[in-house]
Amino acid sequence: MTTPSQPLVSIVVPAYNHARYLREAIDGILAQDYPHIELIVLNDGSTDDTDEVLRSYPSGRFYWETQANMGQSATLNKGWRMSRGEILAYLSADDALRPEAVSRSVAELHARPEAVATYCDYELISAESTVLRRVAAPDFDYFAMLERGVCAPGPGAFFRRTAFEAAGPWNAAYRQMPDYDFWLRMGLYGTLRRIAEPLAYFRVHEQSQTFAAATVARSEEAIQIIADLYRRSDLSPEVRAAERGAESGAMLIAAQYHLRAGRYSAGIRFLAAAMRIDPGKICKPGTTRAVGSALFGRLRYSLEVHRRRGRAVA
Repeated sequence: MTTPSQPLVSIVVPAYNHARYLREAIDGILAQDYPHIELIVLNDGSTDDTDEVLRSYPSGRFYWETQANMGQSATLNKGWRMSRGEILAYLSADDALRPEAVSRSVAELHARPEAVATYCDYELISAESTVLRRVAAPDFDYFAMLERGVCAPGPGAFFRRTAFEAAGPWNAAYRQMPDYDFWLRMGLYGTLRRIAEPLAYFRVHEQSQTFAAATVARSEEAIQIIADLYRRSDLSPEVRAAERGAESGAMLIAAQYHLRAGRYSAGIRFLAAAMRIDPGKICKPGTTRAVGSALFGRLRYSLEVHRRRGRAVA
């Protein structure tokens, strides 16, 4: 029986062609030490063995269905509409949770009634589930997210249904950064609390959207996200005053994606645009790091995987 301190938690897993990793995601949720979990897995038109993985579980362990491909955002929105929990979450089919992830997150939300969501530190893992390194998520700062694209929540984020209903669903028009848009909107209704423990695993592999090169349109998506945010009439004076910084930050995000995809002329063009809007941007914390990550992040990952494999063989 649920209680105010132990409400029902609904976790939606959108699954698209990640059959190789899906079992690890599902098993991690089923192994949680929290007693009240509703798991909904939606196979979003996969062409691999996703259905076979789902059929291998006994009937009744969790709800799943297969649908025609709708995309991540539409699939998540569908799952949350179907759900009954007071607390909502999602998990990518190639990520995973530690057994205490739900209980720690629920306890934090119960202790912090002003918080609309929690998020945690996590461990970066390879395609083979080798832990590469721990990622310490930044403490939540709405203006860092708004002006520098610091999107703190990664895997292991949980949020209140009331906040979800206030902020609105994921925008299916966004394909690269729908989570960034969602957290920007949710952050208008309350604070997000960081749990400084690694409660989740974030997988990086050749087929992951984070790792893959983004198209031109997806690379420039942050610019539209910021433009849409500033069309709202209910922004606080403080958020309204940060508009130029937010526009500059969106240009910097576009530069990062273009550089990561090898479109260097476009990357330099958007980097210059960011500097024109906010000339001090180049001196602000994180700008140089962001550009370096765009240029060398893929190389760093490949070298780390190679080093770990070499250690395992030795």
